[in-house]
Amino acid sequence: MGRSQAVGRERDPRFGADADDTGCPILHVDMDAFYPSVEIQRRPALRGQPVIVGGLGNRGVVSSASYEAREFGVRSAMPMARARALCPHAVFLSPDFEAYTAASRTVMRILRDTTPLVEPLSLDEAFLDVGGARRLLGRPAEIAAKIRAQVLDELGLTCTVGVAPTKFLAKLGSTRGKPDGLMIIPAGLVLEFLHPLPVAALWGVGERSAETLQRLGLRTVGDLAHAPVSLLRSGVGEAAAAHLHELSWGRDPRGVQPEHVDKSIGAEVTFDTDLVDPDGIRRTLLGLSGKVAARLRAAGHAGRTVSIKIRRADFQTLNRSRTIASPTDVAREIFDTAWALYAAMPHTGPLRLVGVRVEGLVDGASAARQPQLGAPEHGWREAETAIDAAAARFGGAVIGPASLLGRGERRRPENPSRP
Repeated sequence: MGRSQAVGRERDPRFGADADDTGCPILHVDMDAFYPSVEIQRRPALRGQPVIVGGLGNRGVVSSASYEAREFGVRSAMPMARARALCPHAVFLSPDFEAYTAASRTVMRILRDTTPLVEPLSLDEAFLDVGGARRLLGRPAEIAAKIRAQVLDELGLTCTVGVAPTKFLAKLGSTRGKPDGLMIIPAGLVLEFLHPLPVAALWGVGERSAETLQRLGLRTVGDLAHAPVSLLRSGVGEAAAAHLHELSWGRDPRGVQPEHVDKSIGAEVTFDTDLVDPDGIRRTLLGLSGKVAARLRAAGHAGRTVSIKIRRADFQTLNRSRTIASPTDVAREIFDTAWALYAAMPHTGPLRLVGVRVEGLVDGASAARQPQLGAPEHGWREAETAIDAAAARFGGAVIGPASLLGRGERRRPENPSRP
């Protein structure tokens, strides 16, 4: 899909690449169909075909879909079974997060080479404040064009950039300029751009709240902007009413925050078939603990609170957490705590989902770790760090210490009546 097919107002010259960008220091850069695009770049034979990336099992969900697949109604977070029914001839692929992370690093490096004021939102999108880069790099629209060209040159991938006075409007611009587009929302035309949009375009308006607002007769952002705040309160509550009223007039005081602090790091898995086998549950907790530990070390974090999540076959979800003596980024320590939490749970029966998460994150390099009584001077953390280095050099197919924990130690929870 080319630029001529972009949705929204890209064809309107008032919001195109030559529009007035005075007073528009905020950029929102959003990669186009990022996961499928990375896969297509690696496998050019897929170009032009519908490509769907996500969990391929019966209970998998769509992570991302190419624009060719979206033409058939496929959307992110859709059950994979539904996607297969809508687009049975698509190419279905499991996610390769190592490849996506590598591409993301290149994108973020390009953005940080432009300005230090970069706020990543995910692997494939970020806000920039280029107000201080104008003298060196030119107008915001010129900077946006250079970023798009450099990403295409280095990665062979396209991105869409919204240029606007505020973060909210810049994100709207990138959304409505997709794919492979550049949309400018001039400071003097904010209301002309914003008010005709549906209320669902506002941050914080989901499907249910959109239905509530429509029942109140508020179908466009302009309708909402001119409605009494008391009417909004009756539908969505006081806090949301004030938030939406401000956005409807284009007001968003938040600046770009270059230091994004992760609150937690986790991993979870949904089983194709409900899991009953206690050894299987143990191995799953073990593998998830290894993933979480590796992600903590990669991000330079350690954490003090370990939590687990289980979802039963009847969809009941249980969460348990425990704060440990000192911060950790070690799979063995995370797993020991996760397994103890699971062992203390009431009988669960078959499980549909299991997750492990570490919270209360601190800087991993400066974290004070409490040595365990009788532990060797060099232990699990050193071994896992060595495995990280080997995986980085030789690829991900390296067996880590967490993979070896279960050998010869097939322990059961203390209560033998539970799995």
